[in-house]
Amino acid sequence: MPLHGVPMSLRKKKYFSRKSPRLAEYDYANIGYYFVTVCVQDRTCRFGEIVDDTMRLNSAGRMIESEWLALPQRFEHVELDSFVVMPNHIHGIIDLEKRITLSRVMQVFKSVSTNKYICGVKQHGWEKFEGTLWQRSFYDHVIRNNKDLFRVQEYILNNPLSWSLDEDNPDRKGCLFIGRT
Repeated sequence: MPLHGVPMSLRKKKYFSRKSPRLAEYDYANIGYYFVTVCVQDRTCRFGEIVDDTMRLNSAGRMIESEWLALPQRFEHVELDSFVVMPNHIHGIIDLEKRITLSRVMQVFKSVSTNKYICGVKQHGWEKFEGTLWQRSFYDHVIRNNKDLFRVQEYILNNPLSWSLDEDNPDRKGCLFIGRT
C-alpha cells in the first residue's frame, strides 16, 4: 500500500536505503582504537573559529569539548586519545577497552551535547539550529596498528593548521561563523 504516494517496496529499496559507511564484516564492539569525525548539520560553524592556525573555541565549543572529555565518566571502559574541536566538526580517537559499541558511545555524545546546546540557545543566546545539531551518523576508521595510530594523531594535531585548505571549511564559500564567545 502506498505511503505518501510511494509504494513500500520502493521506499525500502530506492528511496530510504542508504549504504552504510561501516565495514561490512567488522564488529564495532571490538576492543581497540577508533578514529571518529562528527560533523555539524550543514557544516555550519558553531564552535568557534581558526585564528592564526589555532582553534579558538567559543562557549558552545567549550561545551562540546567538555562533553567529549566526559565520555570516560559516562562509559567505564572508554578512554580518549587525541581530539580536536573544529568550527563545524570534531575529530577524536576513542579507545574501547571492553565490549561496548562505538555507535552507542557516539549516540550518547551527540544526544547529550545536543541537549546542552539547546540549553545554551535558551540561556546564552547561542544560534538556533534547524532540525538537528549533528549530521546523521559519523565517520569512523578502525585503527589497526601503531603506525596508523600515529598517523591519525598527527592528522588531528595538525587539523587547525590545514583549515584554510579544508573542503569542509565553509569560509572558503563565504561562511558566516555562528556563535558567541
